[in-house]
Amino acid sequence: MGLFKKKEPEEVIVCDEPFQCTVCGNDRFWRRKAQLNTAVASFFDFDWANRTATCAVCSRCRYVHWFLPE
Repeated sequence: MGLFKKKEPEEVIVCDEPFQCTVCGNDRFWRRKAQLNTAVASFFDFDWANRTATCAVCSRCRYVHWFLPE
């Protein structure tokens, strides 16, 4: 039994269109945030200042699709 309840995968909209996995064609994803680390920020221990991307993890094949912030 896990400590956290797992959310159900959901539809992702990209450019006003339903998104499908580029690997398997699935249309359900788990959303995650991921930090975009840079060498300079890491060198000076400023990783907290890096931008964050949104990731859509396919619920079927587990491929991770990365989306940069606008």
